[in-house]
Amino acid sequence: MTAVRGLRGVIERLLEIVCVLLMVGLAVVVMLAVVYRYTGASLVWYDEIAAIMLVWLTYYGAALAALRRAHLGFPGIVNGMAPAWRVPILILAETIVIGFFLVLAWYGWEVVVILGGDRLTSLPWVPVWLTQSVIPVGSLLIALAEALTIPERWREAQAGVVTQEHEESAA
Repeated sequence: MTAVRGLRGVIERLLEIVCVLLMVGLAVVVMLAVVYRYTGASLVWYDEIAAIMLVWLTYYGAALAALRRAHLGFPGIVNGMAPAWRVPILILAETIVIGFFLVLAWYGWEVVVILGGDRLTSLPWVPVWLTQSVIPVGSLLIALAEALTIPERWREAQAGVVTQEHEESAA
């Protein structure tokens, strides 16, 4: 269990750093664009880059939220079930979620391959595959985050107390 917790901690820290860098970078790009627009000039690339950064922030932020178990959920439904049903429902739910993100990663990779030779409109030196790589990478990170939280959720389901981390931190 300590290896899972250690890996979870490392991935959580890396995702925190990536998300903070993306937020700061996005703020800088948008403020720079505002300053340029105010002075009468305009940056042709800021809109495309800001949109890409927002998508990256969404995927990596979703992976961080999954790792922290901060996505919306209904723990009361599982808590209200008979003890014999809690673990099987957990297995079913995790199988569906992880399966969905693995399928999304697969098809995200297919998109990356198809767009392999394309370039951004405003910055022709940036390949589209790089910007779209967030789909398979982010999806795999979300699936991994879900898998890393299974041992904790398993213990909770067996004990009959299924919680979500953001509820605990709010108390």
